Amino acid sequence: MTPSAIEPEAADMESFIRDVTSLVGAIDDQYELTRRVAARLSALLASGCRLPPEVTRPSDERHVTYPLHIAPDGSWSLASVVWNVGQRTPVHGHETWGVVGIYAGAEREIRYLKPAASGPCRALTPAGEQVWERGQVTVCCTTDDDVHAVAAVGDEPTVGIHVYGGDIGAIRRRLYDPATGAVRWFVSGWDSPSGA
Repeated sequence: MTPSAIEPEAADMESFIRDVTSLVGAIDDQYELTRRVAARLSALLASGCRLPPEVTRPSDERHVTYPLHIAPDGSWSLASVVWNVGQRTPVHGHETWGVVGIYAGAEREIRYLKPAASGPCRALTPAGEQVWERGQVTVCCTTDDDVHAVAAVGDEPTVGIHVYGGDIGAIRRRLYDPATGAVRWFVSGWDSPSGA
């Protein structure tokens, strides 16, 4: 497909993917990298980019994570994450950096201080809540600040565009019991836009 034949929305997304690929290859500092990726994601959302309907479709059972781009070398991934009305995630970590922009709806993020990996299990310490609305972008995680839960709020599904340092569907990650600090490991995998 020639560049002139690309839909404007697809061209915006392809440009974003090229930009992030370049940033990931050039910047080692996760704080600088997430700041720059957040600026690019904010510009993408402000441009009016449109996601295909199949990657904005919620599930009645749980939130879903659709792959939009996985770098061939596994260095980063781009996802559409969708929560139906009232759904929430368990308390979890990412084990990498991440940036999230709200494409539709709104989400409530409940943050916790990341416990020391070698310390005894104890209740997680709350670190605040924030409601993120359409068009807003946040650095959701860095390797030292990486524990939260997310809930869809409002009367429409929440769709987020998520950028992670690594293939988030394949990374071994932590689930936390916030009352005890107990950890269970998981790999989220990816959901299929076709529902297969």
